[in-house]
Parts: sequence; structure tokens; C-alpha cells
Amino acid sequence: MSSSPDPNTPPPDGLPGSLVPALLAARGEGWALKDTLSGRYAQVSGPWLAWFGLPRDSVLGRTDSEIFEPSLATALRAAEHTALAQSDALFSEHRFDWAGQRQVCSVLRVATGPDAEGRRWLLSVWRDLAGEQRQQAQLKQALEQIEHQQRALEQLRRELADQALRDSASGLYSRAHFEDQLRREVDLSTREHREFALVLIAIDPASERVREAGPAGRARVLETMGSLLRSGTRAMDASCRLDEDRFAVLLSGVGLATAHSRMEGLRRKCATQIVMQDGQELGFTVAMGVASFPHTAHSQEELVAACEAALAEARRRGGNHVTLAAIRFEPGR
Repeated sequence: MSSSPDPNTPPPDGLPGSLVPALLAARGEGWALKDTLSGRYAQVSGPWLAWFGLPRDSVLGRTDSEIFEPSLATALRAAEHTALAQSDALFSEHRFDWAGQRQVCSVLRVATGPDAEGRRWLLSVWRDLAGEQRQQAQLKQALEQIEHQQRALEQLRRELADQALRDSASGLYSRAHFEDQLRREVDLSTREHREFALVLIAIDPASERVREAGPAGRARVLETMGSLLRSGTRAMDASCRLDEDRFAVLLSGVGLATAHSRMEGLRRKCATQIVMQDGQELGFTVAMGVASFPHTAHSQEELVAACEAALAEARRRGGNHVTLAAIRFEPGR
């Protein structure tokens, strides 16, 4: 029977020297060398010892059954017998509890032929899969946090861009943005043969109470008007403040009759809306002109002109009124 391996004996030819251990350590792998006859450890690498948290003198010259608990020692011994019985390298995966944590490791085992003294050696290269899985989980969590931050930044960017397009007093879109939306709606309607409506709105001359409230009262009326327009239109529609007391609404996919019905409802809301400022109840009314494309106009310029004429008629009637633009009658069409 061969004697136990001497821990100070250098590794036999063909087994890890100085370069290979460094490469394995760089890959996060540790290795161990056993005498196949006695099953005792002859050499182990620093990373292998660090992974198990064992001092070198508690491993060298000992067997697995002297180091590990019985079930793990039995599993290791079975894998080693399989590796010794075949000529090729053997990969095995072991799962066990160690130092209060669940360990998952991949082990590559390679058996060598007899050396000059007739001894065979078994080299095992260990890779910590549990650590890799933890690192991957941490990396995934970090990537998810980065993606969440990117989404939050993109949302903030969109909100800031949207705020730049809005009127601060009413919260509605600016005139430039509205005109861009109107051009796109005209193009879409022309290509797809669909209709839409344009509404111009003017706040009627201020009541005595609004005049008495001054700029603060005027601001409350504008704020209320913006709120009513936002709540009374769909996401596909567009509302804007054109100037001091005029507004515009683009109703996508809506005909003249439907637009009139909806704007009549909005007019009544404005007339009955309670607006409070410093304990005083303010009131306001609006005049509206409604036109549609292509029934009352065949170009953007004609549409705006028809809407302006309808609004002027509503104001001529004393305000607090919704007026429809005249439908064009063209013989042969």
C-alpha cells in the first residue's frame, strides 16, 4: 500500500505548475490534487481553500470523509470513481450546504496515468456556480434599476417637453403646437377621407365681478376654462389657447353635428361653472364658432376662415352662443 502523499512534494509532470494555477484563479476557479489510491489531498490551491474557508493544514493529507459531512463525501467519492473509470475528463455538478449557504459548483475531474513511482493522480477543478448566479442576479437587478431610471428620465423629459408646449395660465397647448397638429389633421383627413371639426372659442366680455377681481379674477377664469377644455375633450383631440381670450379645439374624426352637440354642452358648463376668487363667486360665458373639414372647407385656410366667420356671428348675437359654419354647396359634387 502506498504511503500518504507528502504535502511538500511538488506536483508530478503534466499537473498544475505556476502558470496554470494563476490562469484558473483568474477565472474564479480553484483546484485540488489527490492520490487516487489513498484518496488523500496532496495539493490544493489558495482559491479552493478560500472558497471553503479551510486552512491548508486541515486539508492536506486528509480524505473527503475527514473534511466534509458524510453525504457530500459520498457524492464526491462517487464522482471520482466515475472519472477514474473513463479516459476522458468528467464534468460533475454538486449542490450542498456549506457555511450556512447553498453552494452549487461545477467540478472538472481529470485522472492521470501512473507517475514514476506508480501512483495515479486525480486533478479536480472547481467552479463556484452559486457565486456566479448571485453575481448574475445582482447584475440583472442593477440593469433593471438602470432601465427604471432611464424610463423615469424619459418620462421626465417628455413631461418637460410637454410643459414647454403649454400655456402656463390655462395648461393648454400653445398656438404653435396647435397649428402643427392642425396641419397633420388636414393631411390625415385628405389621405384617409375622414372628417374632423375645428372650434374657435372666445371668452365673452368680462362681467362686473370679474373686472372687480382684477388680474387674479381673470387668471381664475383662464384656469377654469383650461380645466373645462381638458376634461371635455378626448386624448385624440387638441386644445390650445390662441391669445388673451381666445381658444381653439380640434376634434379628430368628428363631424359638424357631433361637434356642435359637444360644444353646446361645453358652453352650458361654462355658463353655469362656479369660479371662486377671494370668497367672491365669478362667472363667465363663451362664444363658439364650429366648422368641419371637408364639409365646410377644402383647405386649412378655408377651414380657419369659416370658423372665424362662425365665431364672429356668435359674438354678434351677444355671445354665450354656438354657431355653425355654413356648409358649402357645390353643384355636381
